[in-house]
Amino acid sequence: MLAARHFSIGEMCDEFSVTARALRFYEDEQLISPERRGTQRLYSERDRARLAWILRGKRVGFSLADIREMLDLYDVGDHRETQRLVTLERCRNRIATLERQREDIDTTIAELTDFITLIDASPKE
Repeated sequence: MLAARHFSIGEMCDEFSVTARALRFYEDEQLISPERRGTQRLYSERDRARLAWILRGKRVGFSLADIREMLDLYDVGDHRETQRLVTLERCRNRIATLERQREDIDTTIAELTDFITLIDASPKE
C-alpha cells in the first residue's frame, strides 16, 4: 500500500501561487481541511485537488458559496455524476452571463465611441 502524499503550506503556496494567508482563509471557510500536527499543516492530495477547483472557480467568477456547493457534491457517492452535472450547468450559466455582459460592454463602447466622434466633430472655439 502506498503512503499518502502530503504537502506543506510552502509547497502548496509555491505550486498554486497563493499566500499562506489565502490557504488559511480557505481552511477557515472549510473548503480545505489539512491535517494538523502541532502548528504544522499537512495538505493531502484531496486538499490539493480542492484548491485547484477553488482557484479555477474564482478565476471564472464563481462565488465561494457556489464553489463550496460544487466541491461538496464530490462526496455524494454517485461517482461524481451529480457534481459533473451541476458543474456543467453552473458553467453554462456563467458563460451565458458573461456573454450578456460582453454585449452590454460592446454596446457601451459603441455609444462612447459615437459620443467621442460627435464631440470631436463639434466646432471648437
